[in-house]
Amino acid sequence: MAPDLQIRSGLTIPAAELRWKFSRSSGPGGQSVNTTDSRVSLSFDVVSTNALDQYLKARAIERLKSRLVDGVVTVHAEGERSQYQNRIVAQEQLAKILRAATAPPPPKRRPTRPSRRAKDRRIAGKKQRGETKRLRRSIDD
Repeated sequence: MAPDLQIRSGLTIPAAELRWKFSRSSGPGGQSVNTTDSRVSLSFDVVSTNALDQYLKARAIERLKSRLVDGVVTVHAEGERSQYQNRIVAQEQLAKILRAATAPPPPKRRPTRPSRRAKDRRIAGKKQRGETKRLRRSIDD
């Protein structure tokens, strides 16, 4: 049985809540691709899990809503030749997705205003550009 999936310190998904599915891959491996089930699909039911508290679950559902199918997020790995390596890749992909989905929101941006010096430089630049254009005019105007 696969070990529990470590998302970050203090957050672990039990192995019992992960669903594995294996199928034939289209990746590298030559003729063995046609005979071995090396493609891995790893699914995790975000909606009905007990591993996440209500706040993390709500945050994950909101951020993963485009990836969820009936409340389940699924990752596929078929790039490696062996099923074992694809299992490791799938676990890393799922951990990365869940780590990003349950991360705390970034701090709010504190709006700032341009300084007086910055405003003066901007106006001086505009005046210089206008003066340059004025000097390019012909005298007939």
